[in-house]
Amino acid sequence: MAEDKVRRALVTGGSGDLGGAICRALARDGFAVIVHANSGLDRAQALVDELREAGQAAEAVAFDVADGEASRSAIERLLEAGPIQVVVNNAGIHDDAPMAGMSAEQWRRVIDVSLHGFFNVTQPTLLPMARTRWGRVISVSSVAAVLGNRGQTNYAAAKSALHGATRSLAREMASRGITANVVAPGVIAGNMAADAFPPEMIKATVPAQRAGTPEEVAALVAFLASDAAGYINGQVIGVNGGMG
Repeated sequence: MAEDKVRRALVTGGSGDLGGAICRALARDGFAVIVHANSGLDRAQALVDELREAGQAAEAVAFDVADGEASRSAIERLLEAGPIQVVVNNAGIHDDAPMAGMSAEQWRRVIDVSLHGFFNVTQPTLLPMARTRWGRVISVSSVAAVLGNRGQTNYAAAKSALHGATRSLAREMASRGITANVVAPGVIAGNMAADAFPPEMIKATVPAQRAGTPEEVAALVAFLASDAAGYINGQVIGVNGGMG
């Protein structure tokens, strides 16, 4: 890395399947990783212990990204130790239903976590990041935001909103050496996909005829967080086995 000081990376939803893979990839690349969980710290702390045993720098933090006050307070405490130069907005939830039968609470909560969470977490990090003249904001979206998906108007709305926000943020911050990009996974193996995508559905809908792995998504996130990706900015990049 260009700087002597280790760069810090915050991964929201870092205690989940995909978030954990992203944390491991960034830690291997030399970042000091902040593993975020929504409420229970147990799983996040277990990942931190694993990373530390491998000689990598890591810490855990818990707060609800949809709670603006809690997010700002937690991030301000983290920033006391120095700037966070990589923010990976990976936190997201599903609460699927056809829109005709969707409750207002289902609509709001999904958008609160993915979209408002993006603002609540990213905004407080930007000025400290800009002062270092180097930064990466990487948001995890979904192929559902590109193609649409039955029963996911709330999820697709939340995730596709990240695309426009990211393109605008990229224009605002590019002159400070900061990039903002979106990674849009397709069907990725893990707890969230296991029930929703049985093998026969994957074969019918995914040209690659298999689910992706969390590690395949994490590899792209790690590349976008690297110095080598400094001229990739404002992009939405799919990792979806050819779905679209």
